[in-house]
Amino acid sequence: MDTDMPKTPAVPAAEFTRNFGRYRMLAQKGAVPVSSHGHITGYFVPADEYEEFERFRAQRHSFATVDLAEGKVRAVAATRMDSRHDHLNAMLDPK
Repeated sequence: MDTDMPKTPAVPAAEFTRNFGRYRMLAQKGAVPVSSHGHITGYFVPADEYEEFERFRAQRHSFATVDLAEGKVRAVAATRMDSRHDHLNAMLDPK
């Protein structure tokens, strides 16, 4: 998404409902923030952007570090950062 594009100001939910067609067109240019009682409660975006977001979210993988194989744990523990960050390597060294 183009970050140089001006942001649409938040639209009260009642206004959004009354003028849905207008905001549907605005959403083609960027997310339309929708507010309720002065707080943003969501964003109206085109279907293709939402579908792209869902594909991205489905590709993310997370896991608990306790699930790593012992060999990978050793490999991570043996790594060192670039020498520019030597002061941070001390945090990885056993006490």
